[in-house]
Amino acid sequence: LLAPTEMSSPSLKTGAYILIGVGALTMLMGFLGCLGAVNEIRCLLGLYFTCLIIILLAQVAAGLVIYFQKEMLKEELSHIVKGLITNYDPLNEDERNLHDAWDYVQAQITCCGWTGAKDWEDNEILFNKSMTQYPCSCSNRSKDLEEGRGFCNLGGLVNGTATYHDWPVHEQGCMDGVEKWLKDNLGVILGVCTGVAVIELLGMILSISLCKNIHSEDYTKVPKS
Repeated sequence: LLAPTEMSSPSLKTGAYILIGVGALTMLMGFLGCLGAVNEIRCLLGLYFTCLIIILLAQVAAGLVIYFQKEMLKEELSHIVKGLITNYDPLNEDERNLHDAWDYVQAQITCCGWTGAKDWEDNEILFNKSMTQYPCSCSNRSKDLEEGRGFCNLGGLVNGTATYHDWPVHEQGCMDGVEKWLKDNLGVILGVCTGVAVIELLGMILSISLCKNIHSEDYTKVPKS
């Protein structure tokens, strides 16, 4: 079994740290931009402009990395999710938030497992139960979805054993479901990214304009000899 500490990857950790850094930089940038605009401080406006350039370049770089390294990222994500499925335990309160998040994904995308319901055969609890239980969030029954998490009893078995083929669950794996969702919402995603980039460009233009205005005002205030 995979230990919880193994359910991560260097690439995803690096991405998380980058997002945290960008978030902190954005908060600092906004504060400096407001302070520079209100008090007409050119150096702060220049710093604001520089931060916007850095963030814009970081976003472009992140997009290129995701595009050119998508197969590697998909493989790492597959490893993480399968480890999560293998170690899924509804009674483990330490990992409850992580498990609830995965239950939410399966219920919302109407999928089961990463590549399919077969992934759940590696779960030790279900294996020890002779596969007579199945993930409630995978179910295509409305009464099971009301439970929303944990395992549901199959029932109606003759010999007391089953396989994932006997489960009333969705056939589609979440990998295919996520890819389908991204394709269906590609226009919205690109629109949001474009909107953010336009706002950043406008901020850069405004900061340059303010700097020029401040410079012009300072020049006119200088006494002529």
